[in-house]
Amino acid sequence: MFNSENLTLQWTRMMDRVQALRAARTRPATAFVQQPEPRTIGSFARGRQLSAGNFVFAGHLVQQPDTSIWDLPSPDPGFEEELHGFVWLDDLAAAGDAPARQRAQDWVSGWIDRYGNGRGPGWTPELTGRRLIRWINHALFVMLGRNDAAVTGPFYRSLAQQTIFLGRRWRASRPGLARFEALTGLVYAGLSLEGMEAHVEPAIKALAQECRTQIGTEGGLPTRNPEDLLEVFTLLNWAAVALAETGRTPGKDHWQAIERIAPTLRTLRHSDGGLARFHGGGRGLEGRLDNALASSGIKTRQPDGLSMGYARLSAGRTSVIVDAAAPPAGKASANGHASTLAFELTSGRRPLIVNCGSGASFGRDWRRAGRATPSHSTLVLAGRSSARLGTGSLSKEWLTEAPRDVPVQVSQAPDGLRFEGAHDGYAGTFGLTHVRKIEMTFDGRGIAGEDMLIALNETQQKQFDKAMETCGLQGVPYDIRFHLHPDVDAAVDLGGRAVSMALKSGEMWIFRIDGAMKLSLDVSVYLEKTRLKPRATKQVVLSGVAMEYASRIRWSLAKAQDTPISIRDLKQDALEPVADE
Repeated sequence: MFNSENLTLQWTRMMDRVQALRAARTRPATAFVQQPEPRTIGSFARGRQLSAGNFVFAGHLVQQPDTSIWDLPSPDPGFEEELHGFVWLDDLAAAGDAPARQRAQDWVSGWIDRYGNGRGPGWTPELTGRRLIRWINHALFVMLGRNDAAVTGPFYRSLAQQTIFLGRRWRASRPGLARFEALTGLVYAGLSLEGMEAHVEPAIKALAQECRTQIGTEGGLPTRNPEDLLEVFTLLNWAAVALAETGRTPGKDHWQAIERIAPTLRTLRHSDGGLARFHGGGRGLEGRLDNALASSGIKTRQPDGLSMGYARLSAGRTSVIVDAAAPPAGKASANGHASTLAFELTSGRRPLIVNCGSGASFGRDWRRAGRATPSHSTLVLAGRSSARLGTGSLSKEWLTEAPRDVPVQVSQAPDGLRFEGAHDGYAGTFGLTHVRKIEMTFDGRGIAGEDMLIALNETQQKQFDKAMETCGLQGVPYDIRFHLHPDVDAAVDLGGRAVSMALKSGEMWIFRIDGAMKLSLDVSVYLEKTRLKPRATKQVVLSGVAMEYASRIRWSLAKAQDTPISIRDLKQDALEPVADE
């Protein structure tokens, strides 16, 4: 039995197929109007891996050195999408040697021969936009030494056919990142290809409309995904530069969106240059954030405080970023996490306290686990998440029963900065409001934390009494979790009252507790989409029970006294492996 969503999806796919076939029948004679400049950043290491026949896409490794990329077995749809999006072309271009160029030329030609007739899984608006950007960016790399019209003709013709398809179907892309990707690809192609100029003005107007509706006044997205915001910002920068190079000026809404997003990204940037990992987002490709901010020319930043629902405290070499707002709602929550009041802490270029991250590349079970509150550095009550996942297909796994009242204040403390926040995600079930306070000293060497569980009014107190009866008056159990980055070496000290944590930089941090709760060092995982499987790590867990209408748990993090104020962090990170050891 089909529901309306399934019917809509089938109709969309059918129309994509129809328009792809129509576009493929056209025979536009085109060339480049202007010499395209590459703007995308790839990975030299991944480019060398591709040349050697090691294909890592969507969390899967396929090792077939003598096989065309289009003959690879596809483990899942995510793997296919990454193939047809051609982001891997950035990596081959980063490698830049003769074997990498030969691979790029063979695989681009192979796609044209096999799928250029309008068939195959790559004919969706977002994948077409993504692919056009890469083909245009790396046209010189792909076409170098191939002056035969039998080779260049199909390449230019396919570019034009994909542009025609995108001009007809960009409206079918999902609002948000997917649509920005489709429209930026259309702008790129319209400006670069002979005979495609008519697509530019409609794409510019559509891009301005998306900027008005999708980019909030604080420079954020409805999904609250920091990595998505970086990708949108990058696309808007690329489009603005491409327009400027042809003597056009980006529209007012386009440029104002760039101006709003840049300060927000600086708020979400840890001291190591990576993004905070919340709501399905990762830290971002190495160098992408700094490059995008530099390219924009926007120097402003938000003062420490709230931005896209995140609070930032920074001092010295330390940054703390807290999820300080209600999670995304409705369709925007399809990749949202139950992470309200969770935080991450980075010292210098070394992450210390983290969230587990998105498990989407490791399958459905890991995806669901990564979205749950226990996978974040915050308080978990009775093993329950502060927001629940809906049931059904992946597209319907939206967040439900989520916190909606999340009061927050960022202010000056006597010796530093203070964050205070609360959420009502557990009030309906247990009658308790989670309150979190974090203070950072002016030198960034000390963090004082306090978590409270409070029944704020008579209604909540009655609900708490019911919860106590359910658990036999033994108290409502809680755990406060602090997930550690895999590179942190941790050990329990002081008879179970502290944990010492050593970073690769040589810094030593000490975690201490104040109270009668149990402290333990347990196993955890770190989920990175660039890896083939989750990385093992540890977490500090404070456990206790709430017996009264108010419970208070105090903890602290501080650099060891003998840690220098300034450290030359020269230890090199290992290159990303083809497969985990």
